[in-house]
Amino acid sequence: MYPMDRTGSRLALRELTIDDTDAVYAIYGSPKATEHLSFEPRSRAQVAEIVARSVASAEAAPRTEYSLAVVERDTGRLTGFGRLALDPHQQRGATFGFALNPDAWGVGHGLETVRLLLGLGFEDLGLHRIWGGRSPLNEASARTMAAAGMVEEGVIREHIHKAGRWRDSVVHAILDREWAALVSGS
Repeated sequence: MYPMDRTGSRLALRELTIDDTDAVYAIYGSPKATEHLSFEPRSRAQVAEIVARSVASAEAAPRTEYSLAVVERDTGRLTGFGRLALDPHQQRGATFGFALNPDAWGVGHGLETVRLLLGLGFEDLGLHRIWGGRSPLNEASARTMAAAGMVEEGVIREHIHKAGRWRDSVVHAILDREWAALVSGS
């Protein structure tokens, strides 16, 4: 599915462009924004490569990765980065992740971003299961995923190597029938 465009009440997901590099760098280059992510802050050159790969992968057939800009609907300003990647080892399954610019924290953008990504996966792509991992210390992410209807399933021990240490990941997931019940209100 290209181009992908999904809209919420305040935010939208759209395809990345090369012109988004600086806005993505404001997130992926930030020690604060990457504190709980699986990697150290990226250089601008590394972010430029990530954006270029994302732009190229968007036109792949079949498409297996959706790396998307999270933008404010009113201004078009990029405030986040969302990713949904189909899992070749899991029938109709995908992993997801997201990161927001710290100036967009605490106002519900995380929850809306997660809901947009889940809607893409279940409603547009017909997936059965979507999961994501978080740092055990990232309580804001835990609250966000729970509010989106995701279930905490367990811990992947020593899953991420960052800052010279191994870190666990806490797994959250949601199934298509759980998503359908949430959006239908039943």
